[in-house]
Amino acid sequence: MGNEQDEELKKAQVVDARARNISHNVRCTECGSQSIEDSQADIAILLRKLIRDEIQAGKTDKDIYKKLEDDFGETVLYAPKFDMQTAALWLSPLLVAGVAGGFWAYKKHRQNTTVHIMALDLVRGAPLTPKEKETMLDILTPPPPGGSTPSWWRSWTGR
Repeated sequence: MGNEQDEELKKAQVVDARARNISHNVRCTECGSQSIEDSQADIAILLRKLIRDEIQAGKTDKDIYKKLEDDFGETVLYAPKFDMQTAALWLSPLLVAGVAGGFWAYKKHRQNTTVHIMALDLVRGAPLTPKEKETMLDILTPPPPGGSTPSWWRSWTGR
């Protein structure tokens, strides 16, 4: 008899743990900023009961999420799925970081090139002419990858 009670207690704890886990990942449709686990709105209480009933009926977590999404829309879930509609949302931070990194690298390269030209101005004691600046920029700018390389670069690097 004690063994049956232990089994019932363990089963109730598993149901409770699963229900809480799912409830933390579902947005309250009335509050919007709280999970249904944290909300005391009537709809949140009903959804928590629905989740427990579904678990006791033998549904998997995935089935329960799918049912909630079908009934209330994708916005009810805190973690939207990755598909073609949400790809821009998921990939936009990487795109922004890539653009920022490229901009930073370009600015850094231009800054270094400007420093070299300024150093030449100081060594010579007079500013470079526009033709000299153009020549220096040609020399200081590395060749494009895989493209044709200027003849001076090939002779200078020995290629």
